[in-house]
Amino acid sequence: MHKFKILKAANDQFRIQFLYNAEVMVWSESYASKASAKNCIESIKKNAPGAATVDVSKDETGSGYRFEIVASKDGEHFVRFKASNGETMVRSETYASKASAKNCIESVKKNAPDAPVEDETASA
Repeated sequence: MHKFKILKAANDQFRIQFLYNAEVMVWSESYASKASAKNCIESIKKNAPGAATVDVSKDETGSGYRFEIVASKDGEHFVRFKASNGETMVRSETYASKASAKNCIESVKKNAPDAPVEDETASA
């Protein structure tokens, strides 16, 4: 099952994760407020399904909401989801194959819109 989680981060900040079962697929940087973390989730739910995929490792460029496939220093690849203002919203782990990075993108596009949100900060 796919789901989003809102988690506490350092310095009274918040971050999000998108998971499949117990595996974290993508995660955010820290947000100063829980409202900003919730906005990130809503934006992914709304904008990820129609977002373009840009292969930065092939020098492709893009604008608007987009997934980027990025080469890491060791030749592996990871995924970033960027907002229309160019800010990175979430990123993935590093994958040995580009095909795995593409599978991550397709899973977020397909499953994020209807994924439930668990707020793990509510009881904290």
